[in-house]
Amino acid sequence: MIAVPSGTRVYLAVGPTDMRKSINGLAALVETQMGRSAVSGHLFVFCNRARTIVKALYWDHNGFCLWQKRLEAERFRWPRIEEEVLEIEPRQLLWLLSGLEIEQRSSHRRLSVSFAA
Repeated sequence: MIAVPSGTRVYLAVGPTDMRKSINGLAALVETQMGRSAVSGHLFVFCNRARTIVKALYWDHNGFCLWQKRLEAERFRWPRIEEEVLEIEPRQLLWLLSGLEIEQRSSHRRLSVSFAA
């Protein structure tokens, strides 16, 4: 499983990506199609048309890292929405990589609490 450092944003390229692309090709997609900086330190995640391969690209201090997961059976539950880029929380990425939807219907709702001093 991939670990996402605190403060790191996770961006999904929603449409299918040609998985023959490696670091240079994916970094170019981040810059041109996603409109983000590939060297920002954030995580950029891509999936193939068959939804069997996921690649994650990120910049780590002095170079790019590329992480890949290929399913031998099943398919990733990749979101099918209109946007080209979707920002998700790190826990949603873990759900996605585990075979779950990024929106869980049965999870607890987010609660904002302020305590009086």
